[in-house]
Amino acid sequence: MLTMKAVRGAGWLVFSRFLGRFIDFFTLLILARVLMPADFGVVALALTLVVVVDTVLEVPVTQALTRLSAIDKSHLDTGFTLGFLRGLVISAVIVAAAWPFSLIYNDRALILLVIALAAGPIARGLYSPAMVHFVRELSFRQAFISEFIGKLAAFASAIGVVMAGGGYWAIVANFVMAPMAATVASYVLAPYRPSLSLARFNQFSSFVGWFSSAQIVSALNWQFDRVLLGAFVDKTMLGRYTVASDLAVLPTQSLIGPAMQPVMAAFSNISDDPERLKLAFLKAARFAMLISAPICIGLALTGDLVIVLLLGAKWQETGEFLRLLALSVVTIPYFQALYSFALAIDRPVAIFRINLFDLAIRVVFVSLGLYLFSVTGTIIARLLTSVAMFGCYMIFARMLAGVGLRAQIKNIWKIGVASAAMAGCVMLLRAAVAPVMLPVIVELVLLAAYGAAVYAATLYGCGVRLIIGSRRLEWVDRW
Repeated sequence: MLTMKAVRGAGWLVFSRFLGRFIDFFTLLILARVLMPADFGVVALALTLVVVVDTVLEVPVTQALTRLSAIDKSHLDTGFTLGFLRGLVISAVIVAAAWPFSLIYNDRALILLVIALAAGPIARGLYSPAMVHFVRELSFRQAFISEFIGKLAAFASAIGVVMAGGGYWAIVANFVMAPMAATVASYVLAPYRPSLSLARFNQFSSFVGWFSSAQIVSALNWQFDRVLLGAFVDKTMLGRYTVASDLAVLPTQSLIGPAMQPVMAAFSNISDDPERLKLAFLKAARFAMLISAPICIGLALTGDLVIVLLLGAKWQETGEFLRLLALSVVTIPYFQALYSFALAIDRPVAIFRINLFDLAIRVVFVSLGLYLFSVTGTIIARLLTSVAMFGCYMIFARMLAGVGLRAQIKNIWKIGVASAAMAGCVMLLRAAVAPVMLPVIVELVLLAAYGAAVYAATLYGCGVRLIIGSRRLEWVDRW
């Protein structure tokens, strides 16, 4: 069962990520009004290399420490040392790859961009390992403070650079300053005296090994489409696609991702009780889908309105990209719940296998989609990949948690019915109000409110009740 302590911890992280994403989004609105899609395209291209290297060399210090029964200073020193060594390797790889990367895409500006952007992940790797004490206690207020400070610093830096005429370097400043400021804040919130040591490496090695393998494949999964598009479409089109893709994943990144961190800690606390673990997984997956499904589908229904309202007419084509891409991330929250479960029971090898299967499908679908229908084909390929991977997630959930496919479908089918009812009603309402030519913001608010009401009413009609008690949050099925 998910205790209220875990729910409160999730609340802090969700609020932290939501506020951080709001600041990011507000920054994007300002930059999008000043910069051109091509500016976003060239930075997106540089970020592709940096994100791949960052993800491949990810060292899950916090996750590795969280799963241990007890930790001391030597564990923290080992975690810090791994992060420090990671930073050195990232620096060497990025510097070595920057020039060849610029030749591949025939743009020498990428050299400085890539090197500058690498400062972000290097700083993130030096985050105070002592912050894990708060994670283990399911206290995430400190994480909220450090992330909020980082986002404010990034916002101020980006606005300062763009106001000074720095062009796309404002995007770079926003990316780099957030982890730098958050890392500084982490040492104030969780004091730790750095010391280089690998004394406890044996307690990290197996976990880090499989996790790193999974990260390599994950990096290829998430960046494959951008790498391919960067080689075959112009930077303006790549910029539109990148912005749409980033907006599409906001619900899962801002709400579900942070909420799964305390859930992983809660899973770890009951890892010796298989039956409780099974029930906890079902509840986590259900709540993840309950929150994210209507948001993603709602974004798919109104993406064109969102883009016109927030980014302006020059981004109008991005709206159609967003509508399709939002559907491709509907199933991601299910994976996020499974991901936390696999780490909690010390099975990172399962994550590696899932990501490997994802990559095999994605390479075929995206390559074929791009070849046949350019950017639109790439987006359709992502949709098909998402559908195939949902089946994969359910199979692995059966293997890891011992939850049958029928039980998993029973766990979330009412969410699917409510989402379908919402989608149908919103489409009908939108068609009905189209001749009236309402202002964009009025139409968007009307559709969102109506869709939320239909979704809630359908769940209620299906017998679903949410009960918030003093110690737990419950989903109750009346039938």
